[in-house]
Amino acid sequence: MHRRVSLLSAVVLAALAGALVPASAAQAEAANGLDPRPAGWTATDSQSERRTVSQYWTTGRMLAAQPLDAPAPRRTQSRGPSEGDPWATRGAAATTTRRSPWSTRGAAWSVGGTTPVTTARQSLVPNSPGLQWTDGGAVVRTTGRVFFTTADGRNSSCSGSAVTSANESVVITAGHCVKLNGAAHRNWVFVPAFDDGRRPFGTWVASAMLTTQQWNAREDINFDVAAVVVAPLNGRTLTDVVGGQGIAFNQARQRQMFAFGYPAADPFDGSELIYCSGRAFNDTVMTRDQGLRCNMTGGSSGGPWFQGFNESTGLGWLNSVNSFTYNFAPNFMFGPFFGDEAMAVYQAAQNTDAL
Repeated sequence: MHRRVSLLSAVVLAALAGALVPASAAQAEAANGLDPRPAGWTATDSQSERRTVSQYWTTGRMLAAQPLDAPAPRRTQSRGPSEGDPWATRGAAATTTRRSPWSTRGAAWSVGGTTPVTTARQSLVPNSPGLQWTDGGAVVRTTGRVFFTTADGRNSSCSGSAVTSANESVVITAGHCVKLNGAAHRNWVFVPAFDDGRRPFGTWVASAMLTTQQWNAREDINFDVAAVVVAPLNGRTLTDVVGGQGIAFNQARQRQMFAFGYPAADPFDGSELIYCSGRAFNDTVMTRDQGLRCNMTGGSSGGPWFQGFNESTGLGWLNSVNSFTYNFAPNFMFGPFFGDEAMAVYQAAQNTDAL
């Protein structure tokens, strides 16, 4: 579930070869008067309502759900404090040293274990675009399909990941997987380890949704991230049942990544967990996102990108999500940088009551 954006094919050649690091827009957003706190709203507020949502999602409806396009990136979006050269390499310092309200040093922040060592040499894995994941591990249980109904009544699908959190109930996904065209989705559920219609760990109904102010206010693709708090199921919390991945913010760019999702558009059908791997690069066309060689299609939006992923255990540090592809480069996926804005969304979600 991601958008393919048409641009001149010649532009992408320079973009894919680029290695410039864009600057943070946090100060620019504050100057524009945008509330730095994440936007949030209630998805369901009673056991009766959650039961109705859970019963709505029959196997037939899930299998028939269609991917939903995200809005295209817009050149008018703020891309950093430097108007003359928004892609200047001097932005690297701001990216790696900016401070956050939850980290006294601000260079890196993570949960689920110790802070990732981003300066250490990482083993390179050959590019693996769009392959079925068959190695098992925790990633199978923590990654799942997301289903919801849009404001115009369409049943659609995305992907998401369970992460460690104080309330043991947080799913990270893309912003457009919770709200699009100014309207929040309804009937939102997360199905971990979805397998061709089978739901081995049940159907988890959203109780609250949160996203960045940038996505909420103007659907800025640079901040296309969301956190959903799901209600307990049969008296147990989500990560108590399936476990949770770590999550990290303000990490170094251009690192080895593994991306996962449930693509549902041709040539995929949403029935299997698919992955891609390779070294991320910086988008120099229209966004501040990172890119990865990957041919996943619609329905994969919101699927996790991991740094420090261990193929034996299936555990890593969630550091971005599938967001969009360009029409002229269908074999490349792009995902938002997880900076202070994504961190604020996660923090608010893990401190939200799941009941």
